[in-house]
Amino acid sequence: MNVYDKLTELDITLPPVAMPAAAYLPFVQTGKLVFLSGHIAKKDGKPWVGQLGKNMTTDEGKAAARAIAIDLMGTLHVAVGGDLNRVKRIVKLMALVNSTGDFTEQHLVTNGASELIGQVFGDNGAHARSAFGVAQVPMGACVEIEMIAEIE
Repeated sequence: MNVYDKLTELDITLPPVAMPAAAYLPFVQTGKLVFLSGHIAKKDGKPWVGQLGKNMTTDEGKAAARAIAIDLMGTLHVAVGGDLNRVKRIVKLMALVNSTGDFTEQHLVTNGASELIGQVFGDNGAHARSAFGVAQVPMGACVEIEMIAEIE
C-alpha cells in the first residue's frame, strides 16, 4: 500500500509544517520514534474555536479532529524526510478536547483523527490512544492532538 495513493484517493493535500506558537519544536525524533507536538484544530487557517458540550456538537468536534490528523500527517511527512511510506506504525494519539464538565464523548470526537489515520496507513495506522476532556486548549481551539510514530 502506498500512503500517497491513499491520500490522493481521499482528495487530501498535506499542508506544510505549522510554525510553533511557543518555545517548542514541531517534532523530535529519538531512535525510530518520532514525537509530534500537539496540533490544534484549524478552520480556514485560523484556530477552530469552540467548546464541546457548549457551542459545538460531537460531529463538529470529529470533523475538527479529522482536520488535525491531516495537519499531523503533513508534519510527519517532513519529519520522515518526505516519505510517509517509511512509517512502520502510528504508535499513539493523545487528544485534548476542549469540553464542558458534563461532556463525555471525547472518545467519539477523537475518532475523527483515528479513523482517518487508519484509512491512510491501513494496519500500520492502528494505534493506542488517549482522549481527555480539558477546560481549555491554546487559542480557544476545540481540539488538540499529538502523535507518536515509529519509522523504519
